[in-house]
Amino acid sequence: MIEMTLEMAEKIGKAALARAAEMGRPMSVSVVDESGRLVYYSRADGAGFFTFDTSRAKAMASASFRRSTLEITENKEANPLLWYSLPSVVPAQALPSPGGLPIIRNSRVIGAVGLGGGSPEEDHTCALAGAAAIE
Repeated sequence: MIEMTLEMAEKIGKAALARAAEMGRPMSVSVVDESGRLVYYSRADGAGFFTFDTSRAKAMASASFRRSTLEITENKEANPLLWYSLPSVVPAQALPSPGGLPIIRNSRVIGAVGLGGGSPEEDHTCALAGAAAIE
């Protein structure tokens, strides 16, 4: 069984922040294991102070729902009650906003990466770059 290691998480995080730097966007990145426990976090110089919380919450949502937060956002109308009640059930724990992506190995989610600090599209692009670093 493959588990999220610190080495993998650091590689994912550094690749995501490298892509953010190429875009000229100071961001924060969080990498969690399959249970949503934080394995790696980094904040670029100039990134907003809320970006830690948003990056982690996106990673946690992606790990929990086992899909990208972009996909979650695009399909939230299918179950609006869930998305309206989620903040009261798990406050500050899951953010269904683009920028979170599951990390999958051998058809199994082993964790997720989340980015905060850019536009939804920029956050998603950087998450893709992070995930690609260990493919």
